Amino acid sequence: MDESRDTIGRASVNGITLAHQSFGDPGDVPILLVMGLGTQMLGWPDEFCALLAAAGHHVTRFDNRDVGLSTHLDELPPGQPVSAFLGRRPPYRLTDMAQDAAELIGALGHASMHVVGLSMGGCISQVLTLEHPHRVRSLTSMSSTTGSRRVGRPRLDIARRMVAQKPAATRAEVIELALTNWRQTGSPGYPFDEHRQRRRAALSYDRCYDPAGGARQFAALLAAPDRTAALAGVGVPTLVLHGEADPLIGVSGGRATAAAVPGARLVTFPGMGHDLPEALWPEFVAQIGRTVAQGEADRA
Repeated sequence: MDESRDTIGRASVNGITLAHQSFGDPGDVPILLVMGLGTQMLGWPDEFCALLAAAGHHVTRFDNRDVGLSTHLDELPPGQPVSAFLGRRPPYRLTDMAQDAAELIGALGHASMHVVGLSMGGCISQVLTLEHPHRVRSLTSMSSTTGSRRVGRPRLDIARRMVAQKPAATRAEVIELALTNWRQTGSPGYPFDEHRQRRRAALSYDRCYDPAGGARQFAALLAAPDRTAALAGVGVPTLVLHGEADPLIGVSGGRATAAAVPGARLVTFPGMGHDLPEALWPEFVAQIGRTVAQGEADRA
């Protein structure tokens, strides 16, 4: 993980600036990767992006609003996740984050892209597909949920510790706290790569440490309505990937998502938690590639 800021592009969209980075041949089939709660684009490892690119895709990852090198909305009220869950209006909504992504697709020079979202990024990608269907060629929802409060409901205690806990005081404390969180949510069936995760935590801190931004994102997530009924209107090829040992968003969230979208394919993985185990990267790439190919065939 050796990010150079010289390779980071910036796009003015929806009244903010989004930082983004691409991998592969610009002439290849485009994929947009949407990351989850409080997590920078680095959550999509360089090597994973390179694998997707080597399979014939032009891959773009980006920092959502309020994380990393994208705009931080410090002028907005603080995020209050519990109040948002109980119905109070958050500083912004998932629809705003989906609008960001829709405009980014245009700013990248595409009429549409294949969209892959992880965790909250899956929720954003679902909203993007529902509200901006002309921008989405296919949808892959990973480790995510429909927004239902009955199935696949996020473990609020774990999520709150990740983004709404008391900020750490030093760089070293931030790194150790990130490692603790990742160990809690990671895959029990696969090795925990402490060296890789420590480097990612350090780089994330050095890019921008902003727990207040994560709290605003969390409020947006908890304020989102149940999308189950609306997902019946999704008209693009859809893939749902989920870990069977996910401690943050149970596998019922993936099953509910697949059941809600007509014709969706569901693939679950024993021993996988709420992360991207390196051993599964080739299978993720193969499954995503199959869905992308279906989307391209539908456009022909």
